[in-house]
Amino acid sequence: MKRLFEGRIKNKQLLSWLAVGVIVGALLLPLVVSIPLLAEEFEDAALEQAAFAEETDGESVPAQEIGYDVHYGDEGIVQGPPAPVTSDNENDYPRYNFESRVIIWVANQQHLYYGSFVLAVPIFVMIIEFIGMVTKDRAMAQKYDTLAYDFIKISITAYSITAILGGVLVFTFMILYPAFWTYMTKIFHPAMHIYVLLFLAESGTLYIYYYGWDAMREGLLKWVHLSMAVFLNVFGTVLMMLANSWATFMMSPAGVDADGQYLGNIWLAVHNHLWNPVNIHRILGNMVFGGGIVAAYAAYRFLSAKNDEERAHYDWMGYVAMFIAVAFLIPLPFAGYYLMREVYAYRQQMGITLMGGLLAWLFIIQAVLIGALFLTTNYYLWQGMERMRGAERYQKYIKYMTFVLIVCFLVWLTPHTMVMTPTELKEMGGQQHPVVGNYGVMSAKNGAVNIIITTTVLSFLLYQRCNKIPTVPWARYGNIALWALFSVAFVNIIWLAIYGYYIPANVRVGLSVPQVVSTLSCLFIGMTINLFMMRGAKPTGPVEWGKISVRSQYALFMLATSFTWMMGLMGYIRSSVRLHWHVNEIMRDNSPWAFTHTIGFAANMISFNVLFFWVTLLFVFWLGSLGTKKAVVEKGRAVPVSAPAPVTN
Repeated sequence: MKRLFEGRIKNKQLLSWLAVGVIVGALLLPLVVSIPLLAEEFEDAALEQAAFAEETDGESVPAQEIGYDVHYGDEGIVQGPPAPVTSDNENDYPRYNFESRVIIWVANQQHLYYGSFVLAVPIFVMIIEFIGMVTKDRAMAQKYDTLAYDFIKISITAYSITAILGGVLVFTFMILYPAFWTYMTKIFHPAMHIYVLLFLAESGTLYIYYYGWDAMREGLLKWVHLSMAVFLNVFGTVLMMLANSWATFMMSPAGVDADGQYLGNIWLAVHNHLWNPVNIHRILGNMVFGGGIVAAYAAYRFLSAKNDEERAHYDWMGYVAMFIAVAFLIPLPFAGYYLMREVYAYRQQMGITLMGGLLAWLFIIQAVLIGALFLTTNYYLWQGMERMRGAERYQKYIKYMTFVLIVCFLVWLTPHTMVMTPTELKEMGGQQHPVVGNYGVMSAKNGAVNIIITTTVLSFLLYQRCNKIPTVPWARYGNIALWALFSVAFVNIIWLAIYGYYIPANVRVGLSVPQVVSTLSCLFIGMTINLFMMRGAKPTGPVEWGKISVRSQYALFMLATSFTWMMGLMGYIRSSVRLHWHVNEIMRDNSPWAFTHTIGFAANMISFNVLFFWVTLLFVFWLGSLGTKKAVVEKGRAVPVSAPAPVTN
C-alpha cells in the first residue's frame, strides 16, 4: 500500500510538471509567433533593398527619400505616404444623422471603463491568492482564496463585455473615420498584430485560470494556477501599453516626419513623448478604479446580505478593495502632475490650453472630484472604527481632521480666474478676485492637496491602531516620533505654499518637490514606525467584520462613482487638448465636428457615460452574485467574522 501511495504521488507530480510545461508553452506561443512576424517584416525590407541593389549594379540608383523624425529628429527612410488631407465630405466623414464624434466618445469611454476594470482586478487576485497560499492559518487561507475567487468572478463577465466593446470601437472607427483609421493602421500594423495575439493569449489564460480554480487548488498545481495569474497580468499590461501608444501618438506623434510619413521605426512611434507618463498614470488609475468597482460590488452584496455571515464576508471584501484603491490613489496626483509636466515639455501651448486656457475650468471639476475621493476615503475609515473596541480614544481627533480636510478642499477647488460679464469684470478690476483669487494659484493648491494626502495617511495610521495597544518598550518615543513627523510635514508644506507667493513662477514650480517629499515621508516612515510599534501589540478586541454602519457602504459607492466620473473627465481633457487635430500638427480634423464642446455639453456626455456604465455594471454584479461561493467561517467562531485586517499589519 505504501509503495502504491508513493507511486500515485509521483504520478501526480509528473502530471503537474507536464501541466506546467503545456500551460507555459501555450501562453508563450503568441509571443513566439509575434517575434518572427516582426523579424520577417524587417527581413523582407532588407531583401528588397538587396535585390534592388543587385538589379541596379553599375547603374545610377535613384536616391531614397530621407525624412526626419518630427519629435526625435532622427534620420530615416520614408516608408509610407503623407498623412491624408481630408475634407468635409461623406467619403472622409460619413454622415448618419448624428455627430460621429459623440458615437466614438461613447464607444471609446465604455471600452476604457471595462478595460481598466478587467486589467486591475487580476492584479488584486494574484496578490490575494499568493497571500492565501503562504498563510499558515488554514481558515484564513481559505478566506483569502474565496475572496480572490469572488474578485475574478466579477472580472470574467466584465472581460467578455470589454471584448465586445473593443470590437464595436474598431468598427465605429472604420465606418465613421475611414481616412484616419487607414492612416493609423499603416503605421501601427506590426503592433496591432502583436495586440491581437496577446489578446488571444490573455483570453485563454483568463478562462483557464477561472475555470481551473477548483481543479488546481492543491500542491504544485496551485503554484501553476498562480503562475497563470502572473502571465495574465503581463499580457494585460502589455496590451494596455500598446493601446496607450496609439492614443499618445495622436497627442505627441513620433516615428514620422513633419508630413506624417512613416520612417520605418515602429518603436519610435510607440515610444512617443507622452507614452511613459500615460502608462504610469493609467496603471495607477486602473488600480484605483478597479478597487473602487470591487468595493462597490462588496457594498452591493453587503446591503443585500441575508445573514451576519455574508455581511461579515462582504464587509471584509469591501475593506480590502477600498484599501487597494486608496493605496494607489495616494500617488495618483503625483503621476498626474508628472503627465502634465511632460505635456508642457512637449508643447508649452498644449499645457497652457489644458491648465490655463480653454480647458482650465474642467480642472476645477477634477479638483472637486479628487477632494470628494479623499473626503469619502477618510469618512469610510472613520466609520470603520466602529468595528473595533478601543477606537474611542482616537475618535476625538476626527473633528479636527475634518476641519483641515474641508479647508484644504475649498482651497483646492478655488479657481484662479472667474467667468463674469464685462460689467462684473470692470467692478472687480479683472478676472482674478482680489481675495479668493490668491487661493487659485498652484502654490496654494500644491499645499492643499499635499495636506489632504498627509491627513489621509494619518487617518489610516489611527485606524490601524484602533484595537491595539503597543507593548514595545519604546512605544512612548515611537508616538513622539510619529507626531513630530506629521507636525514637521504639515509645517513644511504650509510654509512652502506661503513662500511660493514671494518667488518667480519658474522657481515656484520646483517647490512641489519638497512638499511631495514631506508627504511621502509621512507615508513610508510613518507606516514603518507604526508597523514595528504594532508588533506584539495587546489587542483590545477582534475586528468585528460586519459591524459597520450602512452609511459606510454608500461611501464605497461614492468612491467608485466619483472616480468613474473623473476617468471620463480626464479622458475628455486628453482628447480635447488636440483641438482640431486627429494627430497633433500632423493630420487635421476637417469634419463638421472639429470644435471643442462647451463645458455643459461635455459634463452631460460624461454623466451619460457614467450612468450607462453603472447600469450595465449592475447587470455584471447580478451575474457575479449567482453561484457565489459561501464565505468560510471558522468553527466555533461567532459571526460576524472576527478576522485580522489582512492588509494593514
